[in-house]
Amino acid sequence: MATFIVRRVLQMIPVFLGTIFILYLAVFGLGDPISGRCGERPCQPGYIAKFTEEYNLDQPLPIQYLLYVGKLLQGDLGTNFYGNEVAHELAIRYPTTIKLTVIAITCEVIIGITAGVLAGIRKGRFLDNLVLVSTLFVISIPVFVIGTVSQLVFGIRLGFLWEMIFGPKSGFFSPTATEGTWAQLLLPGFVLGTLSVAFVSRLTRASLVENLRADYVRTGRAKGLTQRRVIGVHTLRNSLIPVVTFVGTDIGTLMGGAVVTERIFNINGIGGFIFRSVNQKDGVSVVGAVVVLVLVYLIMNLIVDILYGVLDPRIGHG
Repeated sequence: MATFIVRRVLQMIPVFLGTIFILYLAVFGLGDPISGRCGERPCQPGYIAKFTEEYNLDQPLPIQYLLYVGKLLQGDLGTNFYGNEVAHELAIRYPTTIKLTVIAITCEVIIGITAGVLAGIRKGRFLDNLVLVSTLFVISIPVFVIGTVSQLVFGIRLGFLWEMIFGPKSGFFSPTATEGTWAQLLLPGFVLGTLSVAFVSRLTRASLVENLRADYVRTGRAKGLTQRRVIGVHTLRNSLIPVVTFVGTDIGTLMGGAVVTERIFNINGIGGFIFRSVNQKDGVSVVGAVVVLVLVYLIMNLIVDILYGVLDPRIGHG
């Protein structure tokens, strides 16, 4: 196991460095980082000179990249165009985005897997068709539409009824989540996870139906094992392998894809920070935030690979 982890970490290094280079090239190499820094008016020569020297823009792009990587190794994500450390800006926003992601993943696992299992064991029946139609309906609707409609219906139209019953400080189904409490993030977290819930449901259902036709299932039933034990212990365990892959990688995707959801519900998280940084053409903040998201994505892939051996001992890590 230790050898496998070391090998996977070594494989992550060139992927991480290559991703940073492509990102740095897209932000600083293919465009003009100074463009738009002074509004509609052109920047003064003194400001341009100071800006160029401060961010090493007078150096060749490979040198800029190496200097940036050197700062990353020291835990320095750089200082944005407004004099604030990017690491500090991310640190004060990450707890909110983590809460949002936890709620989305919880909905994804509980609702998605449950619906997929019920549809799989009742293939061709009413419940199976209901799950397939409803998930297809959810997949076909963009997240910003789901978020806007949910905000209007639950946060505004029905939100006042909730506050009349439980009080205005309850925070559930709030149309905005500026404070980032668990109660305020319940609705946006569910909205963020709706698309993933649909994919997990369909993936669980397809994997379970396939495994129910396997030889080991027929053998277990022939030996007298109950339906609950065949499905709950043996079949479901093997069926969850592709689901774990999707959920693990989806954590990084959700944290990056929270840009739209955080914008709709006015959440002060990583997604909102990236959105504002892009609008303000703050390349240092954009690169720093995405670098952290890439690192989270790679770590989750490593955890998923380790979990393979837990779910299926036949998968070796040698």
